[in-house]
Amino acid sequence: MSTSDILQILAYVIAIIVLAPILGQFMARVFTGKPHLLSRPLGWLERSTYRLCGVHADHEMSWKQYTASLLWFNGLGFLMVFVLQVAQRWLPMNPQHLPNVPWALSFNTAVSFMTNTNWQSYAGETTLSYLTQMVGLTVQNFVSAATGIAVFLALTRGILRRTTGVIGNFWVDMTRSIVYVLLPLSVILGVALLGEGVVQTFSPAVTVTTVEGQSQTIPVGPAASQVAIKQLGTNGGGYFNANSAHPLENPTPVSNFLEMLAILLIPAALTFTYGKTVSNRKHGWIIFAVMFVLWFGGLALSLYGESSSNPSIGLNTNLEGKETRFGIVNSILWSASTTAASNGSVNAMHSSLSPIAGGVAMFNIMLGEIIFGGVGAGMYGILLHVLLTVFLAGLMVGRTPEYLGKKIEAREIQMTILGILTPNAVILLGAGIACVLPIALSSLANHGPHGLGEILYAFSSAAGNNGSAFAGLNANTDFYNIVLGIAMLIGRFAVILPCLVIAGSLAKKKVSPPSAGTFATDNSTFAVLLIGVITIVGALTFLPALGLGPVVEHFLMTAGRIF
Repeated sequence: MSTSDILQILAYVIAIIVLAPILGQFMARVFTGKPHLLSRPLGWLERSTYRLCGVHADHEMSWKQYTASLLWFNGLGFLMVFVLQVAQRWLPMNPQHLPNVPWALSFNTAVSFMTNTNWQSYAGETTLSYLTQMVGLTVQNFVSAATGIAVFLALTRGILRRTTGVIGNFWVDMTRSIVYVLLPLSVILGVALLGEGVVQTFSPAVTVTTVEGQSQTIPVGPAASQVAIKQLGTNGGGYFNANSAHPLENPTPVSNFLEMLAILLIPAALTFTYGKTVSNRKHGWIIFAVMFVLWFGGLALSLYGESSSNPSIGLNTNLEGKETRFGIVNSILWSASTTAASNGSVNAMHSSLSPIAGGVAMFNIMLGEIIFGGVGAGMYGILLHVLLTVFLAGLMVGRTPEYLGKKIEAREIQMTILGILTPNAVILLGAGIACVLPIALSSLANHGPHGLGEILYAFSSAAGNNGSAFAGLNANTDFYNIVLGIAMLIGRFAVILPCLVIAGSLAKKKVSPPSAGTFATDNSTFAVLLIGVITIVGALTFLPALGLGPVVEHFLMTAGRIF
């Protein structure tokens, strides 16, 4: 790597480490109802939302009421996006006169954006109207991200509160997440991206004459507003089919840096929000450190894979599938971050990554999107692993496990195991079924271990609610649209529902005072144990599948064979 490459990585790391605690402290004040910087300028919007929707902000919910509100709201969001697609031909703001979207693709897309996955089996600029993109997809980018934050807040209250049957108000958590966090940051980032040249217009596609004298149609549209929230909300996807490799979606190195920063900013900041909320800032730092170590380890391994010699093509660098405006290091920095954060946006094609870098991207998702993870989703996902770690540590010393004063018993561990293993089962079962069905295999662009990687990555991305793809797989078929849509639903709600059950269970318990036998969760010993549990669970679950995919492909590549 060159000096400029190293400086870019350092600048990115420093920006995350400096900005995340600041934003985390701000969000802690927002979500605990304390006065903050935006209380006065935006407080009217919060109060007006409550009045308009008939929400009583001081009314708290049990975990069952919270769950019912969440499911009802997300179901309504799915229906809205589905109807917009199947009827867009007859709706306004469709200057390209795009036809209605087929029902299977509409189902997949509606589920995708409702679950914060943003998997796209289509080219946005040639499939969806401006109305569908803005009213359907952009709105879901906000509310799906806010749903993840709401579940994290509910679980945090369950851990923190004593002998109560309530865990907060879903509508209040949603409103505050959007009004004070997602909306202001999106406006700031959107304006910055406009300044860098990201397109934002309602004009139809522009036809130009190229320097070769040929006619070319250039799609445009309201991209900047969607790009801002897709990155900040760890939604991913892309306004254009080429995603963040498209010059109208990511035109400059500055826009590239800002979009990468936005991917990890809120997920990283929520670790500090958690530490502040539970009155244990050191524990928040430990969780951040665990996430950072796992992310940086994946980044280093990916960089090694991309900079190693490739005998099959006789080169030491791999520029295939990379956007040359940004180079290899920026492409790998993006791939390591977007797959760690359940974002799914890409500025290079992951199918063209070296087997090692592609395997790291896949493994990041397979771990459950907890290396920073999705907005809110990363935190409630890693808290499941925290509970599992505390339980295993308690077994080792022969005492009832406790976490922040709450006893971790059978009900909590049952829900923890369910939340961790169900998405894993969806990945392996889904990929296994696809590997034996001709209708699924016909979509492959490659055979051998790389073809297996395409299938594994697709189901990992769907069940992990990531949304990125290996790009070689033709997923726009009825089979993949339906099956991957179901995988997204299970991957999202099979984690959310156990977390809310745990929140309700813990909220009813008393807090035990710390004693000499209490297992500390704010030191390096706990950090090492947590990293060990995360990697061991991931390795035991997925090592055989990865061994048949990226690992075998790497050794065959070094022998001069490619697929």
